[in-house]
Formats: sequence, structure tokens, C-alpha cells
Amino acid sequence: MTPEELLPDELLERIRSRAAGYDRDNAFFHEDLQELAAAGYLKLFVPVSDGGKGLGLEAAAQCQRRLATAAPATALAVNMHLVWTGVAHVLAARGDHSLDFVLEEAAQGEVFAFGNSEAGNDSVLFDSRTTAVPQDDGGYTFSGTKIFTSLSPAWTRLGIFGKDPDARDGAGELVHGFITRETPGYRILDDWDTLGMRASQSATTVLEGVKAPAGRIFRKLPVGPNADPLIFAIFACFESLLAAVYTGVGERALTVGVETVKKRTSFKNGGRSYAQDPDIRWKVAEAAMAMDNLYPQLKTVTADVDALADHGSQWFPRLVGLKVNATETARRVVDLAIRVSGGSSYFRGSELERLYRDVLAGMFHPSDDESAHNTVANAWLGPVED
Repeated sequence: MTPEELLPDELLERIRSRAAGYDRDNAFFHEDLQELAAAGYLKLFVPVSDGGKGLGLEAAAQCQRRLATAAPATALAVNMHLVWTGVAHVLAARGDHSLDFVLEEAAQGEVFAFGNSEAGNDSVLFDSRTTAVPQDDGGYTFSGTKIFTSLSPAWTRLGIFGKDPDARDGAGELVHGFITRETPGYRILDDWDTLGMRASQSATTVLEGVKAPAGRIFRKLPVGPNADPLIFAIFACFESLLAAVYTGVGERALTVGVETVKKRTSFKNGGRSYAQDPDIRWKVAEAAMAMDNLYPQLKTVTADVDALADHGSQWFPRLVGLKVNATETARRVVDLAIRVSGGSSYFRGSELERLYRDVLAGMFHPSDDESAHNTVANAWLGPVED
């Protein structure tokens, strides 16, 4: 199925029509989520045999790009569900069926969210400030604070991880598992009041001894970087789908900018359209060329994941490079669109004003600019010598 079939124009316009209200009211996108679920959008990675759409990462990324042109915050939050289902799909394609239950439960309507980010943890997936305590029955209890938990009002399954400091002879072990919304031992704070991406409602989640049962503990990994397929799958889906969302933001900003330029007229030039102004034309062309460079990168990287391409040590540079290029390109394109659109875009309620705030969130998602450049430099130059 194509993005246009999964997100027909009528649905996309309804979602677009609600975006400004969600942003203004700092409200979750309940209506969007209901319509997307009814359309089967949350089952993009679920096999057709189980009632899903059976898509790969390339096709899912193009769908997210299209959704983000209508409502960036909605697309960003839905990303977190698609990351987990995408991870399960990527692992299964490589013969690892440890997360097949994620696809099975997504087929039944469960909504997955990502509860991994922690304030001050710049090791991201390679260490954790959350404590994981083993239980006699094989489960673990988790205590710690997770930030940027998108889909906070709606998730039914939350993926979390923490560190068992006593495992592996005191070296520590990272434990990954899932909890359900009904599981006692966690709190969701009402603290999401941000500059942009407001409808995502990515509130802080405090884990207070919440228990993931043995059957939902799906990985135990050593502290530090490692080559486990789970790590690759998370990076591949997280970075690619993030890039898709911000590609959509840039695409929409360019479209709005062009529409505005055609409507603006110049008094000093006898009422001619600003579309005839050479300086404005230069900026529009600069934005369009920037986007034209981004589209094939998103397509190539995601297609390579689907094709099980072997890029060896270059895989992570490709993934983080895509994310940084997408977020930075989108930010530059939004800025250019505002410059050519004039002062009307500075007013609250204009679409470009909202896109300007939304696009800034891209710099905070992992991998951040510094981490990404370090990853790429290490791949090409080797690590810095002690």
C-alpha cells in the first residue's frame, strides 16, 4: 500500500485541521489516534496474515513523512509505537523472534511507547540510571525516572530498561522489558508544557518498583556498546523514523512558503507577486535543493535496512547521519520558509510559526549533533587515542 492509500487526502486534512488546536491547548491528539487506529495505521509493520499492512521500514518511513506534513506532533508520538513494532519486524527479518509478541499484541490493538530516555544519561542505550532488581520468579522491578515518554495518555505497553548493578560479577547488566498500563508501581507526571511538539504529550514517567514479569523480559546485555541485534534494530527504526518525521516537516514548510510567496505582493514593484523577486526566488530554490538532497538519503538508508544490507561498521554512521541531516535540513528549510513568507508567519496560530517551534525538537532527540559526529568520526578515523 502507498502512503496516499494509507493516509488519503481526506484523513490527512482532518488531522491537519486539528493540529493547531492541540498545540494551542497543549492537548493530546486523541481524535487523530482514534482515526489512525481505525485506518490500521498502527499496524504498518504487522504481517498481513495477522491483519496488518505488512510494510517494511522504507514504506513506513514514507508514511510517517506524509503524516508529519499534516501534524508533526502526532507523527512524532506515533513514531514511538512504530519504533517498537518496527524493531520487532527488523529482528524477525533477521531470524530473531524475541519480540514477535509485540507484533501479535499490536495486531490486537495494543499501543506501545518508549520509556528509555533518562535525564543526564548521555550513554543512551549503553547504560542506565534506572535500577533493575531481579525477582525470584525471573521478573525484575524497575526504579528510576524516564523522560520524553511520548503517548503518555494512551500507551498500553511501555518498553523500559534499567541496570542490575550486581550482575556479571559486579560489571552490571542492562535489562529490557515491558510493563502494561495496569501494572502498579509507576506514575505519569503532568509536566509536558513545551515550546513545540505539544500534542505528543511526552510526559515524565517515574518508575517506583514497577515489575516486568519474566515473560516480558526480552534482553539482558552488558553495560557499554555492543553488537546485539536489538541495538541495531532500535537505532535503525528510531533514527530512520525520526528522520522521516522531520523530512515531512521540511516538506510542509517548503509547500507553505511557496504558497505564501505566490500570494504576497510588493508595493514598490507595482503589486507584482514576490514570486518574481530574485532574492525570494533564491531562498525558495535553496530550500527546495536542500529537501531534494534529503529525500534519497531517507529512501536509501531505509531500503538498505529492509534488504538486510551489510554495511558493517558503517551502519551506525549512516543512521545517525540520516537523523542529523534530516533534523538540521528541516530546521534550515523552516527558517527559509519563514524568511520568504514575511511578518505574518511571526504571529501565533500561523502554520509556519508552529512548524518553527516543532522543528526545534529535532536537536534534542538522540543521537544529538555531538554524539552523531563522534560516531561518524570514530568510524572513519578510529577512536581518539588515550
